[in-house]
Amino acid sequence: MLFRSQKFDLIAIGRAAVDLNAVEYNRPLEDTKTFAKFVGGSPANIAIGSAKLGQKVGFIGKVSDDQLGHYVTQYMASVGIDTSNMVKDDTGHKIGLTFTEIISPEESDILMYRNEAADLYLNAHEVSRAYLAQTKMLVISGTGLAQSPSREAILKALLIAKELGVEVIFELDYRPYTWQNAEETSLYYQLVAQKADVIIGTRDEFDVLENHQGRTDQETIATLFQYDANLIVIKSGIQGSNAYTKAGETYHFGVFKTKVLKSFGAGDSFAAGFLYAYQHQLGLETALKYGSAAASIVISQLSSSEAMPNLDQLTAFIEKAEAQEVHQS
Repeated sequence: MLFRSQKFDLIAIGRAAVDLNAVEYNRPLEDTKTFAKFVGGSPANIAIGSAKLGQKVGFIGKVSDDQLGHYVTQYMASVGIDTSNMVKDDTGHKIGLTFTEIISPEESDILMYRNEAADLYLNAHEVSRAYLAQTKMLVISGTGLAQSPSREAILKALLIAKELGVEVIFELDYRPYTWQNAEETSLYYQLVAQKADVIIGTRDEFDVLENHQGRTDQETIATLFQYDANLIVIKSGIQGSNAYTKAGETYHFGVFKTKVLKSFGAGDSFAAGFLYAYQHQLGLETALKYGSAAASIVISQLSSSEAMPNLDQLTAFIEKAEAQEVHQS
């Protein structure tokens, strides 16, 4: 853990997009007619969740120079995120769109439009060393590696962060859209994973990183701990999540019961809650608990970004859930 007096607790880099979430539940997307608009994209959501928890947050990304791009930038600024390094695309690329389908809590799906998305056109020269020097932590999302020039911009940010001693968090955020094949994905994921200090993802995402299905957590961490990582967090759905340290410690936390509306948005909220507790040195078990609670809150509501809890909401949720468990036992 770094102890630096910097302007930002964390800076996230990569995808900022628009989510159009189905307001009509229990019906397929083909029959859905009404949607609600929210800010989306994994790094943007993590930044928003972190800002709502009271973190000082910056963002590096590229958005379309139109109404939707302005909406994303304005919303992120409204929750306290520094948007000075959010670049407007001046070549006509449009912001990424995600339509969501909520057939049931177990059947939620997303349809992404990522072709020529503005965030994939972030250029390396638009990544500022001076800006990165102001943060304790850099959060990198896997989707930014899918295409050039965003790929080179992410790698430049990674190298600068390592030179400056900024802690690098790699949130795997695998989306098949825009990737060419499994070998390409694994190659670039491994380049970042070997330099990252903390790696967070689902069991399936770690399989993508290693391009090997059916790996165990122990096999995965044995490989990745040969490099720079000091902490690996592997999420396994309803089975909860595990945090592994290079020193050999293992921490586990399950999931909180909640009334599930949708299955998407949990990963971003988990990362925001986890990183808050991790950066405030509350202990890894507490970090897993905060991540799990934030995820449970978000999957019970329509939005992802707007549903991100503040610290009072998060701790109140945990206290209520734990009190109920004691009462039931």
